Parts: sequence; C-alpha cells; structure tokens
Amino acid sequence: MIIFPAIDIKDETCVRLYKGAMESAEKVAESYLDTALAFKQAGSTWIHMVDLNGACEGVRRNTHIFTDVAEHAGLKVEVGGGIRTMEDVAFYLERGIARVVIGSAAVKNPAFVREACSRYGDRIAVGIDARNGLVATEGWVETSEVSYLTLAKEMEQAGVKTIIFTDIDRDGTLTGPNLEQLTALNEAVSCDVVVSGGIRNIDDIRALRDAGLYGAICGRSIYNGTLSLPEAIALCEA
Repeated sequence: MIIFPAIDIKDETCVRLYKGAMESAEKVAESYLDTALAFKQAGSTWIHMVDLNGACEGVRRNTHIFTDVAEHAGLKVEVGGGIRTMEDVAFYLERGIARVVIGSAAVKNPAFVREACSRYGDRIAVGIDARNGLVATEGWVETSEVSYLTLAKEMEQAGVKTIIFTDIDRDGTLTGPNLEQLTALNEAVSCDVVVSGGIRNIDDIRALRDAGLYGAICGRSIYNGTLSLPEAIALCEA
C-alpha cells in the first residue's frame, strides 16, 4: 500500500480542513516546499495535493505551488481541485505533475473523464467525495443523489484506473477510516482504491493495508503527530 502525505492549499497557504468545511481551514505549515521535502526525507515517493480555491471556484488556482513541488521535491505529485477541462488536465500533466484528480466534473461530465482516460491512461484519477454514501461536489458544498458505488462503477466503465475515496464526515477528524464503505468499494470495482479521511494512527494504516486498499492519504494525522510517516511507509513496504 502506498502512503500519500497530503498538502492542501488555500490562498497559497498549507492548511487542513475539518469535515470539508472551508471556514475550518487551519494553517499547518509555513512552507509547502519544505513540507514536501520533509515528506521525501521520511521515505515518501508520492504526495497528494489539493487546490482548495480551485475546488470551490471551479478554475485552476495556486498552480505555481504544485508545479514547484513537482520540479524541486523529488516526489510524484498528484493534484486535485478545479480540474474541469482537458485544458486543465494538459496544463498539469505537461508541467511535471504525475497524476491529476478529477472530482466534481466526474459527476457532471462523464464524457470528459472518458476523454481524459483515453488520452492519458493511468495519469487520471477520479476523486469520489461522499457524505452518508452520497457524492458531494463543488468543494463539498453540494450533495448529489448519486451513490458513491454507482459513480465508482460508472468511472470504471469510463476507463478510470484509480479512485480516491473521501468520507467527508471523517475528513480531518482522526476518528478512523470507514472500513465498511471502503471494503464495499474495493469489492465493487477493479480500480485501485485510495482512501482519504479519518486516518489517525498506525493501527488504521495496518487495517487498510490488510483490507487490500491501494493507498492511503494522510494529512492531519501527520501534522498532529498521531501517525509517524516513516513508520507508516515502513509498514506498507514490509
């Protein structure tokens, strides 16, 4: 299992949210690049980055931060937030970003996902963010009537190889991941499933690894010190 340490960017600042609420944004680091380099030193190969302004506004923001990390940190960078068009996808993938995450547009424009997967293959991931099992969009402000499992199956049909599943009600809470939902998702599709939301400590990492998940995104647990990044990476590589 791959550990993806996370940096969320709002107004060019490294923040974490609580249950997806933008007004809960809390600064967690002074320098995005120093933070990324520390993740690299801890043994990370990937970093998960989110453009929170982009997610809410529906357009790319903070782009120089993500390309800067891709150029200087020695990590494979995965970016989500505000990616709505093929131009957005190409912008990032042509500037050293390893993988882009399509979120809201996957619900509203599945043809876009199919085109992106056709052109870029496994460099496209889809982020499925759910509240009570229903997909939320537009920076988690809107909740749809679409089940996360229904959308996951549609995305698999569209050619998506990686799904990033966030349980919004657990995001930033350190209350543990929703293993029941994650197991159901992992069994419903052949895609690689990356989990985000609620991870607290090494026991959660062990449970996710044993459940056969492809990856785990860790943010607040690293910043708050409840999870040792080197220990988590070592466990997943053992």
